[in-house]
Amino acid sequence: MASKDSRFRDFEPVLPAYGGACIASVTPALLGVVSQGTEPPPDWLPEPARRASQIMLLVLDGVGWAQLQAEKQATPTIATGVGGPITSVVPTTTATALTSISTGLPPAVHGVVGYRLSVGVNGSGPEPDSARILNVLKWRTEDGDARRTFPPKEFQPVPAFDGIPAPSVTRADFAATGFSAAHLNGARIIGWQVPSTIVVEARRLLAEGSTFVHAYYDGPDKVAHEHGLGEHYAAELRTADRLVGDLIDVLPRGACLVVTSDHGQVEVGRSAELPANELLEASWLISGEGRFRWFHALPGAKEDLESAAVEHHGQKAWVRTLEQMQDENWFGGTLTKQVVSRLGDVALVAREPVAFLDPADPGETRLAARHGSLTEAEMYVPLLGFAPQ
Repeated sequence: MASKDSRFRDFEPVLPAYGGACIASVTPALLGVVSQGTEPPPDWLPEPARRASQIMLLVLDGVGWAQLQAEKQATPTIATGVGGPITSVVPTTTATALTSISTGLPPAVHGVVGYRLSVGVNGSGPEPDSARILNVLKWRTEDGDARRTFPPKEFQPVPAFDGIPAPSVTRADFAATGFSAAHLNGARIIGWQVPSTIVVEARRLLAEGSTFVHAYYDGPDKVAHEHGLGEHYAAELRTADRLVGDLIDVLPRGACLVVTSDHGQVEVGRSAELPANELLEASWLISGEGRFRWFHALPGAKEDLESAAVEHHGQKAWVRTLEQMQDENWFGGTLTKQVVSRLGDVALVAREPVAFLDPADPGETRLAARHGSLTEAEMYVPLLGFAPQ
């Protein structure tokens, strides 16, 4: 098939290790440890976490394994962690990955299969009047706040943390958002305004006897998007490293800090381009994001759309149809009709440091570093364990 043309394959996409060393497996494994289940911990779980009586899971947004290796001088504390790289999920985007971490499920099951998703496609024509693009992180469509139109807990009904009302220490600005309602469904959300609050809340919660505490810090991802992976990013990694050190200092005896991330990053800079006109003319809707761009084909135009994608962009991107992704298990299971309706027909999945723009989403032109694709830099993230000193 066109998208399998070996002329455009310098390396293969990194597929998630669903069911194994993948972020979708981390929370179930950790909860199994602290609940003293009968199943032995998996081999890929860091050794300090396998014997812990209490576990704090810290998710550092936008810190891939490759970025940590490149900035070891900025992260001396993180460098002492026991463990190594595991995979993220598809796509390597915050909305999907954070939902997999909290629910312990692959995207095919929880259904948050991207950042900008097609919703409300109920008609039979090529451009149903009800179709909208849902920005999952903002939980908004072009009509505004979508929490009533697309209730978050119906969109993603699986409870977080296996239904345990575990505390989640996250940025206060996010506490009441639709996305938090979706991916932290049922969790006890505790807001923070500055990073030091994460440390105070962690100490208090662990001292009170919480066996599992989840925390989220988004600084590295924000800096990478604004400034790229240069000196600003290194400075922010030093801040994240100090946060990890402060959290280790407040761990009680028998507890463990586990650090992971949702995805890595690729420096793109100004290498952003509009898709070729042939793709735009064969599509009635564009969704997804710059490094994982979906095209929704007009009736009868799917093959032309795929061919045009390979011809014009195959040197920089993997071109896949939704059916090919399902055959290759990109999403970790069989997609339901409802989940399929949230995706397009053909995708450009960036292989090179480039982003493919949506003319309807001009804000994306301002991002310096990006993620979403299946390169090593985006797919591999750390899973590191730290015991009290």
